[in-house]
Amino acid sequence: MSARPLPFGEFVALMGVLFATIAFSIDAMLPALPEIAAELTPGAVNNAQLVLTSFVLGMGAGTFLAGPLSDRFGRKPVILAGAAIYIAAAVAAWQAPTLEALLAARVVQGIGASGPRVVTLAMMRDLYSGRQMARVMSLAMMVFVLVPAVAPAIGQVIIGFFDWRAIFLAFVIFSLMSGAWLALRQPETHPPERRLSLEPARLLGALAEVTGSRVVMIYTAVLSLTFGILFAVLSATQPIFDVSFGRAESFPAWFAAIALASGTASLVNAALVVRLGMRRMVLASFTALVGLSALAAAATALGILGTAAAFPAHILWTTAVFFSAGMTIGNLNALALEPMGHIAGLASSAVGAISTVLGVAIAVPIGLAFDGTPLPLYLGVLATASLALVLVRTSPKATEVSI
Repeated sequence: MSARPLPFGEFVALMGVLFATIAFSIDAMLPALPEIAAELTPGAVNNAQLVLTSFVLGMGAGTFLAGPLSDRFGRKPVILAGAAIYIAAAVAAWQAPTLEALLAARVVQGIGASGPRVVTLAMMRDLYSGRQMARVMSLAMMVFVLVPAVAPAIGQVIIGFFDWRAIFLAFVIFSLMSGAWLALRQPETHPPERRLSLEPARLLGALAEVTGSRVVMIYTAVLSLTFGILFAVLSATQPIFDVSFGRAESFPAWFAAIALASGTASLVNAALVVRLGMRRMVLASFTALVGLSALAAAATALGILGTAAAFPAHILWTTAVFFSAGMTIGNLNALALEPMGHIAGLASSAVGAISTVLGVAIAVPIGLAFDGTPLPLYLGVLATASLALVLVRTSPKATEVSI
């Protein structure tokens, strides 16, 4: 195991900030969806949600390249190159004249974000393994959660003083700051003697090793379903607050409360995962989410909840969804990457790309099914979480490294 390049706390904080590039790029856009719909797609307002999923799609596509490139050239150069692409695409999105141009820029911006997203996982795997890697990821997610808590409010403030396009300039500033922190403080974790070539035969062989592992593929499938749930809720949450409950103005405050409450999941997971194991934590999380989603769907379909109770019930359910994500994503990544430490960059790329692209494919129809009520979202999450639970229950009980 390589020497740890930074004090533990600073390393966790830096990883969390790099991960937060993704959260900031998605969540700061949420208050802008009505303005984007009114300006660029007034005849099909649900299409404004694609500003979120197009970014995620680009991130998934870029993930295929980021890991192998980091195996060849090192972790830091790839993250910094991704940041440069991200910044250029943010400037293009700021100037986009049509929805199509905006979506194209968002795809490229997502490709740039794939560097910070996937290579930070490889950096963690360079230094940690098994349950300790899951602990580091859980703590990094605590930093990550602070960004969703404030990002919609930041977006709303920017819209109030300028317009929705100025949010993209905030993305530029954020990426410049996080990139400078990485460049100045974090030594390279993948030294030249451990770097691998980009020869097609080697890449195909490593990819075949990843896809040929039943453990890796099962947990990648579960991760895909988890991302599908998360992206669907993110896409639909602002329209639900606005149309279903008439709370567009207070949405950033409610979203901040949800993010902060659900952010405790990372603390709980970090405290328990070393003792209980990753698989048990994932099983418990999905079991709870299936039960809560079934209750929410039944209560909404049958009209059991009155108007006054429906909104707090939705707040509790949404918090549970994000809490579940905090309890599962880090564990599922660690479970999937555990057998692949010798090709961590490519393995994290393959797992991240497959799960992200499939997650978008799951999320888009659920989000676009919005009919003015949260029922389609409840049903979509119920079905997706149920399938994830089945897959985890039938998965091999892989050995979990605890040190």
